[in-house]
Amino acid sequence: MPELPRSWPNTRADIVRGGFSTPLDAPMIPRFPFAFRDTEILTLTYRTDPQAIRAILPEPLVATGDMVMIHFYRMPDTDWLGPYHEVNVMVGAELPGVEAGSYSPYLFLSSDVGVTHGREIHGQPKKLAEPRLEFRGDLIVGTLQRNGIDVVTGTMPYKQERGSIADLAAIFPFATNINLKALDHIDGTPAIRQLTSRSLSDVTVTECWRGPCTVELRPNAQAPVHRLPVREMGEGFFWQASFTLVPGRVLLDYLKEDI
Repeated sequence: MPELPRSWPNTRADIVRGGFSTPLDAPMIPRFPFAFRDTEILTLTYRTDPQAIRAILPEPLVATGDMVMIHFYRMPDTDWLGPYHEVNVMVGAELPGVEAGSYSPYLFLSSDVGVTHGREIHGQPKKLAEPRLEFRGDLIVGTLQRNGIDVVTGTMPYKQERGSIADLAAIFPFATNINLKALDHIDGTPAIRQLTSRSLSDVTVTECWRGPCTVELRPNAQAPVHRLPVREMGEGFFWQASFTLVPGRVLLDYLKEDI
């Protein structure tokens, strides 16, 4: 039997501590905090049907408008995960009297570590897919492919008008991300049913551009972004930032409520 270089974290004390993950000798889940450096983001905005937003919001969240944001991220340098791409679809939402921010009904990544962390820790509905952010001449292009289908195609002119991240945040406070975390026990009974919230830390925005954008959605039953149909195009924003992912908080524990 090969000699192990050290003892692995397999004691009871190890197992019950925060940040624990399996496999014991090659943990899957990153521990907080971990940093994202020199991230490029294409954010597309558009108006949709208010009833479409209401249909995908879990109670007791309420919509704060009819705008949708689709963020395409190119993550070139991330602790633990390495380089990858991500797409985050957001709508404005709030838990009345507690928190206002954004709710993510759909998220797609090219990283298995990112998918696992997002689902197990934040409760984000992440799925594995093929997002891309690239430059084609004077056009910034974001594409999301799953099951061999181009689910989202978005475009924006390349760096024509300078903008401010405050202009984007004025649409709704997207930096605060609210998610529905749902995990069952092995016997099928509910273990976790929570609304969670996370905000990024140490955010440094190094550039921001704005301009007209286009958003094209193609139906896919496993990536149903088309359920938030485009009714009016908004603006696009292309920005670069570095930030740190830190622990979030529980806004609502459904299992501790009297329903």
